Amino acid sequence: MLWRFSYFLLVQIVGGALGWWRAGPWGAALGAAIASWGWFVWDTLRGMHVVRWLRDGDLARAPRMNGLWGEAGDRVRRLLRQREQLVQASDGRLQEILAALQATPNGVVLLDAEGHIEWCNQIAASQFGFDAERDVMQSIGNLVRDPQFTAYYAGRDFSHDVVLLGRESTASRPVKISVHLHPYGDGRKLLLSRDVTALEQAEAMRRDFVANVSHEIRTPLTVLTGFIETLQTLQLSTDERARYLGMMAQQAARMQSVVQGLLTLSRMEGSPLPGMAEWTPVRTLLQRCEEEGRALSLLLTQGQPATQTLYFPSDERMRQLGEIAGVPAELQSALSNLISNAVRYTPAGGTITVDWQALPDGAARFSVRDTGPGIDAVHLPRLTERFYRVDRSRSRETGGTGLGLAIVKHALQRHGAVLDIASVVGKGSVFSVTFPASRLRGAVAVLEAPAAAPAIAQA
Repeated sequence: MLWRFSYFLLVQIVGGALGWWRAGPWGAALGAAIASWGWFVWDTLRGMHVVRWLRDGDLARAPRMNGLWGEAGDRVRRLLRQREQLVQASDGRLQEILAALQATPNGVVLLDAEGHIEWCNQIAASQFGFDAERDVMQSIGNLVRDPQFTAYYAGRDFSHDVVLLGRESTASRPVKISVHLHPYGDGRKLLLSRDVTALEQAEAMRRDFVANVSHEIRTPLTVLTGFIETLQTLQLSTDERARYLGMMAQQAARMQSVVQGLLTLSRMEGSPLPGMAEWTPVRTLLQRCEEEGRALSLLLTQGQPATQTLYFPSDERMRQLGEIAGVPAELQSALSNLISNAVRYTPAGGTITVDWQALPDGAARFSVRDTGPGIDAVHLPRLTERFYRVDRSRSRETGGTGLGLAIVKHALQRHGAVLDIASVVGKGSVFSVTFPASRLRGAVAVLEAPAAAPAIAQA
């Protein structure tokens, strides 16, 4: 400030000296006045330059000058640069937070006090059918029209969640979404959503498992108890006693089958995955499956006017199928079980086609096609659950325990295979298993299914 005053005084002295030199004392006064006004105008222009820059706020156009205005500009420039750095750092942190919210497996929606969407991640957009850009500031009530959510939002009781059907939910594959609102800030709300389909299915499977095990064990036990009391209290003839003992043996075998199935599942779930050291010819597996399938077909259709027709690959084709790595007993059990199911549920006169196809990528597909009654699409996702039955009465007639497909699924998963089920009511079913190329070797060529294989539409 002292320098500024000294500079102003120097300008007056110079102006006064020039005026004295030109016009004496009055010239000195006029010269000093003109010099003062000139300095004032020059200083004002410099100040206006700084003010214009402050209004614009562009650091790249900051004025470069000396003096008081130069120092003020430098200080303001440093403050603006610090503020810009803080804004950039805050924006970076915000982007990191949003990136973390995008990476979370749950849906996240930020709502303002009026229930308008301020931001949502891609998971929430997928679950509810939002457009992350188009639907910003749209009312959540207009986009999520489920009556349960409407009542939940209007009730203002957010101490619990509500489970809704997902946008991609279908009758055969229901999708359940858990939605929970959390108030925060000044009336704002955080909506969290997560896919609980697997949890809901696991809970349903647990309930069904407990109920089915209890039923499967209790029913034969009740029969056994009744027969035992009968044998203990009544005088029966030899034939009656033999008949009752036969039915008791049948019920005991039924319980033993259930227990054996559960033990098999438990053993597979607790044992290490099969290695790659043991190789079995596919031909051997299919020949054993054919023997068991034809024997079961003859047993079930004995006395019927027409028998089932079973198609298997020819011996020549079987020799070209190569080998598969894994536990032979598990593979045999899984493939044979699929054929046995087709034989049990295909009526007399029906057709069952078993095939093995080598695929171009080195994988292979085993398939069992039947012309049975078919399965409604609503049952397909649950067929491999333990004790799940499409028709309980029919399962009792065919001797099923409800554990066969569950064992098949676990055995195949242990070998890296994938089970697919397609079915149309009234037309039949296709159970196909795709084995990975890593567990196969020696296949000669890509094979086509035999012409006798019946066609079926995908469910």
